[in-house]
Parts: sequence; C-alpha cells; structure tokens
Amino acid sequence: MQLTYNNRDYDVVIEKKRGQKNTYIRVKKDLKVTVTTNFFTSMRSIENLIWEHYSHICKMIDFQETKIKNNQGFFFLGKQYVVIYSDQEGISFTDDKVYMNHNFDIDKWYRKQAKKLFSERLDYHYQNFTKKIPYPTLRIRKMTSRWGVCNIRTHDITLNLELIKRDVSYLDYVIVHEMSHLVYGDHSHSFWSLVEKNMPNYKKYREEMKEF
Repeated sequence: MQLTYNNRDYDVVIEKKRGQKNTYIRVKKDLKVTVTTNFFTSMRSIENLIWEHYSHICKMIDFQETKIKNNQGFFFLGKQYVVIYSDQEGISFTDDKVYMNHNFDIDKWYRKQAKKLFSERLDYHYQNFTKKIPYPTLRIRKMTSRWGVCNIRTHDITLNLELIKRDVSYLDYVIVHEMSHLVYGDHSHSFWSLVEKNMPNYKKYREEMKEF
C-alpha cells in the first residue's frame, strides 16, 4: 500500500500488535507511513483512516523531510558547508566550503571544538544564572533523542555533541534548560519560569529545535 503526496509515493507499513487498543499513524525517519493497530482492524478501516487523516499525514511527511534536510551535509555552528576533499592536512573553511582529507577524523575534530565552546558557554551561563547552584560537571556525548541531560544527584550536565553543528543560541538554551534542572527536577511552571528568566526568548529556540 502506498500514499501519494507531491507526486511522490510513500510506503504505508501496517503493524498489527497483540493487545494494541488504539490505532496510531506515524511518519518515521525513513519516510514510511506506519500504521500501528490491533489484529482485528480491517484493511478497509485502515484505508479509510488514512484518507480521513491525509492532510495531517502530509504535514508529518513535510516535518520529517525538513528534519532530513537540516541534518544532511556538513554543519558547523549553524552553517552548512559543501565538503571538498583534498590532499591537505587538517581542515580549512571558506564562506561556503570546507576542505579536508578523506582520512580526516571529523568526529574527533567536532569533539575538540565542542569541548572548548561548550565549556565557555557553560561558564558564561553559570556566572550569570539567577539562582545559586553547584558548578556542573560537563560531559559531551552523541545522543539520538535528547539535546541534554542533567543528573541532579551528581550535578553532571551532559550535552549532545550534535549541538556543535547548530547555532550557539540553541546550545545556550540547552545549557540554561539543564542548569534549571539543578533547581527544579521536573518541568513545572516554576521550572519554565526560571528558564525564561535566564533566557527570555527560549520558546523560539525550543520550537525551532524540533526541526533538527
């Protein structure tokens, strides 16, 4: 089964699960439209459900395609570059191109840049934070589903390495968010008030990061 949108066909995958009470429609990262339902749901019912929610499914497709576009290629501090491979050692930039050797360890380079920048931004926000908190221990690692994690007990803040690819404003938001968890461990009204006090326009960055 396929769904056609903007002159392109998208595969529809039906997943029938034992004990599944409701039917859910999602568009996954591979752009397959996945319908999760129970064993007793007929194909006619599934087809009707898809067409009833066609416009919403198309919006989900657009959203996933935007995320794919925003993650393809070489990004550094919010800017996308065309990669040019050469025999040179190291890495160098022009306005819209990055030059590197085929054997260049880009992950190692990203980590080096992140360690310096993330530490600087954490120190800046700590010095300007409106609540007194212990100085956090910074950790950096790749994460697939979170931009940051705060361990309230050990005062560790872990930041996603992928933030080095984005504009510094998004890094600042995540740092303020995680530092606020050292005061409030939940996402209560008090928590968001503290985030807003330290970053008045945080809602803008929070919303935009959904497209990454």
